[in-house]
Amino acid sequence: MKWSEISIQTTNEAIEAISNILHETGASGLVIEDPQDLITAKESPFGEIYELDPNDYPEEGVRIKAYLPVNSFLGETIEEIKQAINNLLIYDIDIGANEVMLSEVNEEEWATAWKKYYTPVKISKKITIKPTWEDYTPVSSDEIIIELDPGMAFGTGTHPTTVLSIQALEQYLKNNDMVIDVGSGSGVLSIASALLGAKEVFAYDLDDVAVKSTKENVKLNHLENQITAKQNNLLDHVNVKADIIVSNILAEIIVRFIGDAWENLKDGGLFITSGIIQNKKQLVKDKLMEQGFEIVAINEMEDWISIVAKKV
Repeated sequence: MKWSEISIQTTNEAIEAISNILHETGASGLVIEDPQDLITAKESPFGEIYELDPNDYPEEGVRIKAYLPVNSFLGETIEEIKQAINNLLIYDIDIGANEVMLSEVNEEEWATAWKKYYTPVKISKKITIKPTWEDYTPVSSDEIIIELDPGMAFGTGTHPTTVLSIQALEQYLKNNDMVIDVGSGSGVLSIASALLGAKEVFAYDLDDVAVKSTKENVKLNHLENQITAKQNNLLDHVNVKADIIVSNILAEIIVRFIGDAWENLKDGGLFITSGIIQNKKQLVKDKLMEQGFEIVAINEMEDWISIVAKKV
């Protein structure tokens, strides 16, 4: 079978949105080539355990690659992707150079090419994310291993927005907490919550591909009894009182359901938000405070922000 590799030159800010567009159009095996990784891999206090080749990375911006089956609809699919990316400008998302290139690869090449990017990575004091095909021996007795198959959805969980979210969960989540994950993607935040001690987790995503990916990764980690994944638009019609709501999506989306998050949190509950680019920090902070939230912490990694807010 023939596959077409679509390569998009864009910005760090647009990664989450373009990744979602690609998955909605049926792309597989997403790869993000961010030259910042060449620096942070060396500086990481958690010791990322893989070697990166600078030749694989763009000199400016970031490169997102995904794979589409070559069929009679490929041309239309590519045009849909291009149009959807251009439409991100409506939401003031910087799409950078927005250069789109195509190349053809064989199925055997596709099946192995993207796996070289994914090896076990320790992303917090306790949590290591391990691709299913890699062997890994925990280095400490309290290390938590998350099994993930990046081929099914949204990367390995090592993007700064995800790392910030997991670090916040590790710091604030208590045993037997109830958690809601809004925009679950691959389910990595839901899985982290359950493994950190959450009694029950509700994972919601509007994209049915993401819901399926969450369910598959939940099974890989044997957490079916703790995590419920459903297709849902943000917190519409959700009536659950949670101790923590976590959401790693675009700032423009976060501000749309701050009121619903307030209603679905217990008094004293925490709203952990990530996916916020630097220039949208004040927007999200102001909206949270307008709702009545108290800002507990603001954490930064590269150009990304995570805000922890408390319902008081």
